[in-house]
Amino acid sequence: MNIKDLKYFHRLARQQNFSQVADSFHVSQPTITMAIKRLENDYGVPLIIRDRSHQALELTSFGRQFDHHVAAILHELKLASKEAQYECQEQVRFGLPPIIGSYYFPSLVSQLLQHQLLTRLQIVEQGSNEVLRQLQQGDVEIALLGSLAPLTYQRLVASTIATSPFGILVSPKNPLAQKKQGVFFKDLAGQLFVGLNERFIHNQAFHQVSRAAHLRPQVIYRTADVHVLAALVAENIGIAFLTSLAAHINPDVVFIPLLDEQQPLFYISKVRRRSTVLEGYKQDLWEQLG
Repeated sequence: MNIKDLKYFHRLARQQNFSQVADSFHVSQPTITMAIKRLENDYGVPLIIRDRSHQALELTSFGRQFDHHVAAILHELKLASKEAQYECQEQVRFGLPPIIGSYYFPSLVSQLLQHQLLTRLQIVEQGSNEVLRQLQQGDVEIALLGSLAPLTYQRLVASTIATSPFGILVSPKNPLAQKKQGVFFKDLAGQLFVGLNERFIHNQAFHQVSRAAHLRPQVIYRTADVHVLAALVAENIGIAFLTSLAAHINPDVVFIPLLDEQQPLFYISKVRRRSTVLEGYKQDLWEQLG
């Protein structure tokens, strides 16, 4: 079976037009036609139904099922290509969201140095949502991820290694700074918020507590930089919703715990693809992460 035939079929299943598929691969239309015929001969079952009078086609029932298998095969081959590239570099593409990188990862550095693993890491620093996407696409091999619940993706292996609650960052100039014992989220009505953008799991947690408190908070600015977020809070531009892991991000802000009974937790997990074979320094890294 020719891998190119699978690629041609998969694209044809999406575009349903022989000439467009031929153009996208820079080949002739008969090349695509012959590829489909070879696949149909291999399996002894038609994959497409041609309506020559309307210049249209559609997949057969088996064709639709076959396309699911082809998509999985092409995805795994793409992963294998990326894994081979990283194997030659003798490093691990390691996903590390900024908050976890700044406030949890340092606790692991000593033992990683002791096991000569720190220099093996090629750090990919993005928010947890983006790191998760890159992990699934093969651009990251092992990661520490933040989430609002234990991770249970079918193609991933994940293990929770720490949790922390969320709270509110405020300026000492804000009257809320006096409520150091805690505050209910509903009592934040009328406050202006600065927040992290959609690449961070915080965004989902913020919406979750807002709905539970029946509030529609006004967010006046979003950023991908947690230090910018803290600086804006220090200037009393707004208050921020943040995990307690980063409670000491800036000496000029005050962290206030949330008192709500039903509120999300920030889960930190070590994560890898289920298909990843752990040997040597990769196995050692996985074990040292907790």
